[in-house]
Parts: sequence; C-alpha cells; structure tokens
Amino acid sequence: MQNNFYFTGNFSNIYKKPSIKSEVTSQIIHGEKFKILTKNKNWIKIKTLFDNYKGFIKNSKYVKKFSPNYKVSSLKARIFKKPGIGTNSWLPLASKLSVFEQNNNYVKIEKNKWIKKADIKKINHKENNFTKIFKKFLNVKYVWGGKTFQGIDCSALIQIFFYYNNSFYPRDTKDQIKYTKKNSKKEQFKKGDIIFWKGHVAICLNSKQLIHAYGPEKKVIIMPIMETINRIQKTAKLKVKKVSRIKY
Repeated sequence: MQNNFYFTGNFSNIYKKPSIKSEVTSQIIHGEKFKILTKNKNWIKIKTLFDNYKGFIKNSKYVKKFSPNYKVSSLKARIFKKPGIGTNSWLPLASKLSVFEQNNNYVKIEKNKWIKKADIKKINHKENNFTKIFKKFLNVKYVWGGKTFQGIDCSALIQIFFYYNNSFYPRDTKDQIKYTKKNSKKEQFKKGDIIFWKGHVAICLNSKQLIHAYGPEKKVIIMPIMETINRIQKTAKLKVKKVSRIKY
C-alpha cells in the first residue's frame, strides 16, 4: 500500500498512535503529499513525502490525483462558498492548491470552494525574506505538534519557511540540529542565525532579537537574544547546543 496521495482537508493532526487521545506529533495541511503505510476503517498510517514523517491520521479527505499550481501565502485564507459568501473555514499558510477557475478577486479550488486571490501565490513563488514568513506567526499560540495559525511549535516555525519555498528541512529539532552545519568562530549573533538547544530552536531577526514559538510564553514571540539564552539556561538548565545559518 505505497501509492502517493494528497491530503484535501484544511489540515489535520498527525497522531503517534491511532487514537485522538494519543500524542499529536505534527500536522498535515491541504495539498500535502503522503504515502499510505497501513489502513483500517477509521485510521491510516502515513508517511509525509516532504519530510518522511510517520504517524496516524483519520481515514478521510485525500485524493490520488492532484496538480497544485498555487499556494496560500497568508497566515490563513478564508474559504468561500462562492465569491463574496464566506465560511468559517480556513486554509493555513503553505497549503498547496489546485486552481481551475478564476474571476476578478477569487479563485476556485474545489466545488463550492473559493479563495481570495490576495491570499495566494504561484506554486513556484519563493519568499527570500524569511522574517516575513516568521512574523506572520507572531502571537500565534504555542501548540506542541502544531504548524498552522491555530498553533505552532518551535521546530515547525522554522520548517514552514522551507516547506513554503519547496525546500527540504526536517520536522523535529533533534533532526534539524543534525541536518544543519555549525557556524565557526561564532562571536556575535546576526540575522539568519539559527540557535539550537536540546528540544528547542529559535532564529535571529537581527544581532539583538530572535523569534521563536516559546512554550513558557505560550506563543510565538520576539525576544532579546541574550535574555532568551540566559532565561533558558536558568529555567530549563539548557545551554546552546549549536548555532547554524538559515540557507535556502
């Protein structure tokens, strides 16, 4: 059961075990490609093809044929029943879309599902300004395993930038540390530095400030770099393990 499929719900939790009481390890978003490893009536075990992440999702809302030509560029994009008639349903940033009809301000992605043109970019659009992506998530609540406007964790905040730009980057901090090269002769921090602790990661916006999804503050927040390093060392007894650079 190794065929490729595409998720067509808005987004869904990926669980460690086939139970909603199980730990949420990540999420899958609209248009994301995956393989089915095992399947039963209620659950499927999947492996996401972007980052080879394994886990369980509910057995629904996926298709075999999907040709994405656009993606969501806003933090969240409202779904409309028809142009001008909105719903309470939203697609998260980096969702891949198959647009097959357009009018002045909207595009159609499925039957009775439209998105505003202002919320999308072409699938091959590259956002080189990483701060623009990260700042979209400012004040979004910290949620373990999350990677959307409803909640995000520290490693997903870094990964979503790469996913948006169609570039590989691991999902979890432990794998991100291994994947990135260490900066040599690190004397002071600068824009684009990625700071790793055991189980945590942040990225420098400039020489004095960083942004991260920070559990103790329960949200994505901008903080002074040295104050953050000292606070994590004091409260969690963790020192910086590695400093790398964002490359794309």
